[in-house]
Amino acid sequence: MDVHRRLLSTSPEYVHARDLIENETMRLIQGAGRDGVTRIPVVVHVVWNTADQNIADDQITSQIEVLNQDFRRTNADVSNTPSAFLALASDARAEFFLAETAPDGSPTTGTERRQTSVQSFSDDDAVKSSSSGGLDAWPAANYLNIWVCPLGGGLLGYAQFPGGPPDTDGVVILHSGFGTTGTAAAPFDLGRTTTHEVGHWLNLNHIWGDDGTGCTGTDNVSDTPNQGGPNYGRPTFPHVSCDNGPDGDMFMNYMDYVDDAAMVMFSAGQVARMQACLEGPRSSIGEEAPVSSA
Repeated sequence: MDVHRRLLSTSPEYVHARDLIENETMRLIQGAGRDGVTRIPVVVHVVWNTADQNIADDQITSQIEVLNQDFRRTNADVSNTPSAFLALASDARAEFFLAETAPDGSPTTGTERRQTSVQSFSDDDAVKSSSSGGLDAWPAANYLNIWVCPLGGGLLGYAQFPGGPPDTDGVVILHSGFGTTGTAAAPFDLGRTTTHEVGHWLNLNHIWGDDGTGCTGTDNVSDTPNQGGPNYGRPTFPHVSCDNGPDGDMFMNYMDYVDDAAMVMFSAGQVARMQACLEGPRSSIGEEAPVSSA
Protein backbone atom coordinates (compact mmCIF):
# COMPACT_ATOMS: atom_id res chain seq x y z
CA MET A 1 0.00 0.00 0.00
CA ASP A 2 2.97 2.34 0.51
CA VAL A 3 3.87 1.86 -3.15
CA HIS A 4 0.23 2.43 -4.16
CA ARG A 5 0.00 5.64 -2.13
CA ARG A 6 3.32 6.89 -3.46
CA LEU A 7 2.17 6.41 -7.03
CA LEU A 8 -1.18 8.05 -6.28
CA SER A 9 0.64 11.13 -4.98
CA THR A 10 3.29 11.34 -7.71
CA SER A 11 1.72 10.00 -10.90
CA PRO A 12 -1.48 11.50 -12.36
CA GLU A 13 -1.28 8.76 -15.01
CA TYR A 14 -1.49 6.11 -12.30
CA VAL A 15 -4.48 7.81 -10.67
CA HIS A 16 -6.28 7.85 -14.01
CA ALA A 17 -5.31 4.27 -14.80
CA ARG A 18 -6.54 3.00 -11.42
CA ASP A 19 -9.89 4.74 -11.88
CA LEU A 20 -10.30 3.17 -15.31
CA ILE A 21 -9.24 -0.26 -14.03
CA GLU A 22 -11.72 -0.21 -11.15
CA ASN A 23 -14.55 0.82 -13.48
CA GLU A 24 -13.56 -1.92 -15.93
CA THR A 25 -13.30 -4.44 -13.09
CA MET A 26 -16.85 -3.73 -11.96
CA ARG A 27 -18.05 -4.25 -15.52
CA LEU A 28 -16.05 -7.42 -16.20
CA ILE A 29 -16.85 -8.98 -12.86
CA GLN A 30 -20.48 -9.26 -13.94
CA GLY A 31 -19.45 -11.65 -16.73
CA ALA A 32 -18.41 -15.25 -16.51
CA GLY A 33 -14.73 -14.56 -16.97
CA ARG A 34 -12.41 -16.82 -18.90
CA ASP A 35 -13.53 -20.41 -19.27
CA GLY A 36 -10.02 -21.79 -19.05
CA VAL A 37 -6.81 -21.41 -17.07
CA THR A 38 -4.41 -18.57 -17.81
CA ARG A 39 -0.81 -19.83 -17.91
CA ILE A 40 1.53 -17.00 -16.97
CA PRO A 41 5.28 -16.93 -17.76
CA VAL A 42 7.45 -15.86 -14.84
CA VAL A 43 10.95 -14.42 -14.68
CA VAL A 44 12.70 -14.54 -11.31
CA HIS A 45 15.39 -11.88 -10.83
CA VAL A 46 17.68 -13.01 -8.01
CA VAL A 47 19.60 -10.04 -6.60
CA TRP A 48 22.02 -11.05 -3.86
CA ASN A 49 24.61 -9.42 -1.64
CA THR A 50 25.91 -12.40 0.36
CA ALA A 51 26.28 -15.92 -1.01
CA ASP A 52 23.44 -17.38 1.07
CA GLN A 53 21.02 -14.93 -0.59
CA ASN A 54 21.80 -16.38 -4.02
CA ILE A 55 18.99 -18.89 -3.72
CA ALA A 56 19.21 -22.24 -5.49
CA ASP A 57 17.11 -23.30 -8.45
CA ASP A 58 15.17 -25.83 -6.37
CA GLN A 59 14.02 -23.03 -4.05
CA ILE A 60 12.70 -21.15 -7.07
CA THR A 61 10.99 -24.30 -8.36
CA SER A 62 9.36 -24.84 -4.97
CA GLN A 63 7.82 -21.37 -5.13
CA ILE A 64 6.36 -21.94 -8.58
CA GLU A 65 4.83 -25.17 -7.25
CA VAL A 66 3.25 -23.31 -4.33
CA LEU A 67 1.79 -20.65 -6.63
CA ASN A 68 0.20 -23.32 -8.80
CA GLN A 69 -1.24 -25.18 -5.83
CA ASP A 70 -2.60 -22.04 -4.16
CA PHE A 71 -4.08 -20.46 -7.27
CA ARG A 72 -5.61 -23.75 -8.49
CA ARG A 73 -6.94 -24.69 -5.02
CA THR A 74 -4.95 -27.93 -5.01
CA ASN A 75 -3.05 -27.02 -1.84
CA ALA A 76 -3.41 -29.87 0.67
CA ASP A 77 -4.13 -27.48 3.54
CA VAL A 78 -7.26 -26.04 1.92
CA SER A 79 -9.02 -28.62 4.08
CA ASN A 80 -8.07 -26.45 7.07
CA THR A 81 -10.63 -23.87 5.91
CA PRO A 82 -13.40 -23.56 8.52
CA SER A 83 -16.66 -25.11 7.32
CA ALA A 84 -18.30 -21.68 7.36
CA PHE A 85 -15.99 -20.56 4.52
CA LEU A 86 -15.12 -23.82 2.78
CA ALA A 87 -17.75 -23.44 0.05
CA LEU A 88 -16.19 -20.08 -0.88
CA ALA A 89 -12.64 -21.46 -1.31
CA SER A 90 -12.16 -21.30 -5.08
CA ASP A 91 -9.88 -22.19 -7.96
CA ALA A 92 -8.41 -18.94 -9.33
CA ARG A 93 -7.74 -20.60 -12.72
CA ALA A 94 -4.22 -19.20 -13.01
CA GLU A 95 -1.03 -21.21 -13.43
CA PHE A 96 2.59 -20.09 -13.45
CA PHE A 97 5.70 -21.41 -15.16
CA LEU A 98 9.28 -20.22 -15.52
CA ALA A 99 9.62 -18.46 -18.86
CA GLU A 100 11.26 -20.47 -21.61
CA THR A 101 11.81 -17.62 -24.06
CA ALA A 102 13.57 -14.34 -23.23
CA PRO A 103 12.40 -10.99 -24.62
CA ASP A 104 14.94 -11.23 -27.46
CA GLY A 105 13.58 -14.66 -28.45
CA SER A 106 16.48 -16.67 -27.07
CA PRO A 107 15.98 -19.68 -24.76
CA THR A 108 15.95 -18.94 -21.03
CA THR A 109 15.57 -20.75 -17.73
CA GLY A 110 13.27 -17.97 -16.52
CA THR A 111 15.87 -16.96 -13.93
CA GLU A 112 18.60 -14.33 -13.92
CA ARG A 113 21.06 -13.44 -11.17
CA ARG A 114 23.20 -10.52 -10.05
CA GLN A 115 25.46 -9.91 -7.08
CA THR A 116 24.95 -6.38 -5.77
CA SER A 117 26.81 -4.10 -3.39
CA VAL A 118 23.46 -3.05 -1.88
CA GLN A 119 23.12 -4.72 1.52
CA SER A 120 19.32 -4.46 1.62
CA PHE A 121 16.57 -2.94 -0.47
CA SER A 122 13.33 -1.17 0.50
CA ASP A 123 10.03 -0.58 -1.30
CA ASP A 124 11.50 2.28 -3.37
CA ASP A 125 11.90 0.00 -6.43
CA ALA A 126 15.70 0.28 -6.54
CA VAL A 127 15.91 -3.51 -6.91
CA LYS A 128 14.06 -3.19 -10.21
CA SER A 129 16.82 -1.22 -11.95
CA SER A 130 20.34 -2.27 -12.87
CA SER A 131 21.52 1.31 -12.37
CA SER A 132 20.64 1.16 -8.65
CA GLY A 133 22.04 -2.27 -7.91
CA GLY A 134 19.14 -4.44 -9.08
CA LEU A 135 17.96 -6.00 -12.32
CA ASP A 136 15.71 -4.45 -14.95
CA ALA A 137 12.20 -5.75 -15.49
CA TRP A 138 11.36 -7.86 -18.49
CA PRO A 139 8.39 -6.52 -20.51
CA ALA A 140 5.45 -6.41 -18.10
CA ALA A 141 2.96 -7.09 -20.88
CA ASN A 142 4.47 -10.55 -21.35
CA TYR A 143 5.98 -11.66 -18.04
CA LEU A 144 5.29 -11.69 -14.33
CA ASN A 145 8.47 -10.18 -12.88
CA ILE A 146 9.49 -11.47 -9.45
CA TRP A 147 12.52 -9.99 -7.72
CA VAL A 148 14.03 -12.00 -4.84
CA CYS A 149 16.46 -10.03 -2.72
CA PRO A 150 17.48 -8.92 0.78
CA LEU A 151 14.88 -6.49 2.13
CA GLY A 152 15.28 -4.22 5.15
CA GLY A 153 12.90 -2.86 7.74
CA GLY A 154 11.10 -6.14 8.40
CA LEU A 155 9.60 -6.09 4.90
CA LEU A 156 8.57 -9.51 3.58
CA GLY A 157 7.54 -8.35 0.13
CA TYR A 158 5.61 -5.82 -1.87
CA ALA A 159 3.75 -5.57 -5.16
CA GLN A 160 2.54 -3.08 -7.71
CA PHE A 161 -1.14 -3.02 -8.63
CA PRO A 162 -2.12 -3.04 -12.33
CA GLY A 163 -1.88 0.38 -13.93
CA GLY A 164 1.56 1.37 -12.69
CA PRO A 165 4.75 1.98 -14.69
CA PRO A 166 5.76 -1.07 -16.76
CA ASP A 167 9.42 -0.82 -15.76
CA THR A 168 8.53 -1.40 -12.09
CA ASP A 169 5.66 -3.86 -12.60
CA GLY A 170 5.80 -7.09 -10.62
CA VAL A 171 6.45 -8.29 -7.07
CA VAL A 172 9.45 -8.21 -4.74
CA ILE A 173 10.03 -10.95 -2.14
CA LEU A 174 12.50 -11.29 0.72
CA HIS A 175 14.91 -14.16 -0.01
CA SER A 176 14.00 -15.89 3.28
CA GLY A 177 10.26 -15.64 2.54
CA PHE A 178 10.45 -17.25 -0.90
CA GLY A 179 9.65 -20.88 -1.61
CA THR A 180 9.77 -23.79 0.82
CA THR A 181 13.44 -24.86 0.84
CA GLY A 182 16.88 -23.32 1.13
CA THR A 183 16.80 -19.94 2.88
CA ALA A 184 13.02 -20.02 3.50
CA ALA A 185 12.55 -19.39 7.24
CA ALA A 186 9.55 -20.03 9.50
CA PRO A 187 6.90 -18.77 9.92
CA PHE A 188 7.10 -17.57 6.30
CA ASP A 189 8.53 -20.72 4.76
CA LEU A 190 5.56 -22.08 2.79
CA GLY A 191 5.71 -19.66 -0.14
CA ARG A 192 2.60 -17.73 0.85
CA THR A 193 4.29 -14.29 0.81
CA THR A 194 4.56 -14.66 -2.95
CA THR A 195 0.97 -15.93 -3.21
CA HIS A 196 -0.16 -12.82 -1.29
CA GLU A 197 1.87 -10.40 -3.44
CA VAL A 198 0.79 -12.00 -6.72
CA GLY A 199 -2.76 -11.52 -5.44
CA HIS A 200 -2.03 -7.78 -5.32
CA TRP A 201 -0.48 -7.99 -8.80
CA LEU A 202 -3.83 -9.43 -9.93
CA ASN A 203 -5.66 -6.46 -8.35
CA LEU A 204 -6.64 -7.88 -4.96
CA ASN A 205 -6.67 -5.58 -1.94
CA HIS A 206 -5.90 -6.59 1.62
CA ILE A 207 -8.91 -8.35 3.04
CA TRP A 208 -9.51 -5.74 5.78
CA GLY A 209 -9.73 -2.87 3.29
CA ASP A 210 -6.66 -0.92 4.44
CA ASP A 211 -8.45 1.43 6.81
CA GLY A 212 -6.15 0.75 9.72
CA THR A 213 -8.10 -1.01 12.46
CA GLY A 214 -11.45 0.56 11.64
CA CYS A 215 -14.48 -1.05 10.06
CA THR A 216 -15.04 1.41 7.22
CA GLY A 217 -12.66 0.02 4.58
CA THR A 218 -13.44 -2.41 1.79
CA ASP A 219 -11.48 -4.86 -0.32
CA ASN A 220 -14.09 -4.46 -3.08
CA VAL A 221 -15.08 -8.12 -2.72
CA SER A 222 -18.58 -8.97 -1.55
CA ASP A 223 -18.00 -12.41 0.00
CA THR A 224 -15.13 -11.52 2.36
CA PRO A 225 -16.44 -10.36 5.75
CA ASN A 226 -15.64 -6.82 6.85
CA GLN A 227 -12.88 -7.02 9.45
CA GLY A 228 -11.14 -4.61 11.80
CA GLY A 229 -7.57 -4.66 10.57
CA PRO A 230 -5.03 -7.36 9.75
CA ASN A 231 -4.59 -10.61 11.64
CA TYR A 232 -1.17 -11.99 12.58
CA GLY A 233 0.25 -15.34 13.64
CA ARG A 234 -2.21 -18.22 13.80
CA PRO A 235 -5.60 -16.97 15.03
CA THR A 236 -8.21 -19.27 16.50
CA PHE A 237 -11.52 -19.55 14.62
CA PRO A 238 -13.75 -17.67 14.98
CA HIS A 239 -12.05 -14.30 15.38
CA VAL A 240 -14.87 -11.77 15.45
CA SER A 241 -14.46 -8.07 14.61
CA CYS A 242 -16.63 -5.36 13.06
CA ASP A 243 -19.79 -7.15 14.23
CA ASN A 244 -19.05 -9.92 11.73
CA GLY A 245 -20.06 -12.82 13.99
CA PRO A 246 -20.71 -15.63 14.31
CA ASP A 247 -18.07 -16.66 11.75
CA GLY A 248 -15.86 -13.60 12.10
CA ASP A 249 -12.83 -12.72 10.01
CA MET A 250 -11.76 -14.79 7.01
CA PHE A 251 -8.24 -14.66 8.44
CA MET A 252 -7.21 -17.83 6.62
CA ASN A 253 -7.42 -15.88 3.35
CA TYR A 254 -4.20 -15.31 1.41
CA MET A 255 -4.78 -11.55 1.53
CA ASP A 256 -4.53 -11.28 5.33
CA TYR A 257 -1.22 -11.03 7.26
CA VAL A 258 -1.29 -14.36 9.11
CA ASP A 259 1.59 -16.87 9.11
CA ASP A 260 2.04 -18.99 6.01
CA ALA A 261 0.62 -22.07 7.72
CA ALA A 262 -2.60 -20.21 8.58
CA MET A 263 -3.50 -18.91 5.09
CA VAL A 264 -5.12 -21.41 2.75
CA MET A 265 -7.68 -19.86 0.37
CA PHE A 266 -8.97 -17.27 -2.07
CA SER A 267 -12.72 -16.61 -2.07
CA ALA A 268 -15.02 -16.85 -5.09
CA GLY A 269 -15.37 -13.07 -5.11
CA GLN A 270 -11.62 -12.62 -5.15
CA VAL A 271 -11.35 -15.07 -8.03
CA ALA A 272 -13.90 -13.05 -9.99
CA ARG A 273 -11.82 -9.93 -9.38
CA MET A 274 -8.59 -11.65 -10.51
CA GLN A 275 -10.32 -13.00 -13.59
CA ALA A 276 -11.51 -9.47 -14.39
CA CYS A 277 -7.89 -8.37 -14.12
CA LEU A 278 -6.79 -11.07 -16.56
CA GLU A 279 -9.57 -10.03 -18.93
CA GLY A 280 -8.79 -6.34 -18.50
CA PRO A 281 -5.48 -4.66 -17.55
CA ARG A 282 -3.43 -7.87 -17.75
CA SER A 283 -5.12 -9.35 -20.82
CA SER A 284 -1.86 -9.38 -22.81
CA ILE A 285 -0.08 -11.77 -20.46
CA GLY A 286 -0.15 -15.54 -20.67
CA GLU A 287 -2.20 -17.96 -22.69
CA GLU A 288 -5.53 -19.59 -21.93
CA ALA A 289 -5.66 -23.36 -21.65
CA PRO A 290 -8.57 -25.70 -20.88
CA VAL A 291 -9.35 -26.30 -17.24
CA SER A 292 -8.06 -29.65 -16.06
CA SER A 293 -8.31 -31.14 -12.61
CA ALA A 294 -4.97 -31.58 -10.88
